[in-house]
Amino acid sequence: MLQRLLKPVYIIYEKWLWNQIKSGPIPRHVGIIPDGNRRWARENNSSFNEAYLQGYKKLKEVLIWLAELGVKDVTVFALSTENCDKRSSQELSVILKYIKMGIDDLLTEDYIYKYKVKVRAIGQLHKLPEDLRLSISRVIEKSSSFNERSLTLAICYGGRQEILDAVAKLLDEYKKGLLKDIVLNEETFRKYFYDKELEDIDLVIRTSGEMRISNFLLWHLAYSELFFCDAYWPEFRKIDLWRAIRSYQRRKRNFGA
Repeated sequence: MLQRLLKPVYIIYEKWLWNQIKSGPIPRHVGIIPDGNRRWARENNSSFNEAYLQGYKKLKEVLIWLAELGVKDVTVFALSTENCDKRSSQELSVILKYIKMGIDDLLTEDYIYKYKVKVRAIGQLHKLPEDLRLSISRVIEKSSSFNERSLTLAICYGGRQEILDAVAKLLDEYKKGLLKDIVLNEETFRKYFYDKELEDIDLVIRTSGEMRISNFLLWHLAYSELFFCDAYWPEFRKIDLWRAIRSYQRRKRNFGA
């Protein structure tokens, strides 16, 4: 009842926010940490399965909002290495089920084709079930010719682990005598990351009220603007996204200067 009464107010407020942000600047690369599914389940007397189902639906919605806004690149923290290794097998199976469902949907629905989205995946993908790895490979191949936008899925991903893996690759090449003439700087070190083409993130949005980055793309977040939203991920609204964009636009980005 209350939601129906507030709906006209919400629509007016959404339009007011849009008028504030529509002239830009719009971040090129947005990172999303979709947190709070389990707490949403507990507070709504719902199952984890229902929580992740709603979270999966919400991500599909938010990706379209970002594309329509003009954001070119999106990276989603779908599953951390810690969660991949430490969550119960029961809960992990639920999470992986909806990750696979979302990736399979990318192949059959309009999103990547309408917005020309190149899909990529980063992380310790070898830890994933074979059927999920196959789905990832299919959508990467299917979208490889698109270059308007990108969607990067961080699955079984940890920022520290990526840096360690990059150092291990570099040392391996050094031992093989392949680095005799290399000048080691930020540009050359990036070549050893899971995805050497992944650009730095302009804006990171984390839901659920937690104010931390949780080992997400540590290198790429060096100069990112951070926005922490109180809403749990399944309840994230367009006005929450607009607020994040407005916050980004009001900040002066000095990049350490």
